[in-house]
Amino acid sequence: MIVIAAALIGAILGWRRAGQLGGTRRDRAQYAAGFAMALAVLGLFATVILDRMM
Repeated sequence: MIVIAAALIGAILGWRRAGQLGGTRRDRAQYAAGFAMALAVLGLFATVILDRMM
């Protein structure tokens, strides 16, 4: 669940960031994908760490 939530939050943040920089729709989609992947990896690490602790 953490990975999915992190990916969705990353996509939203990426979309907004590209919009702030004046990007086109393609730019926004690329930023959304990049941010989603980055935060999904961080969410995966968080999931593994929490799973190991419990």
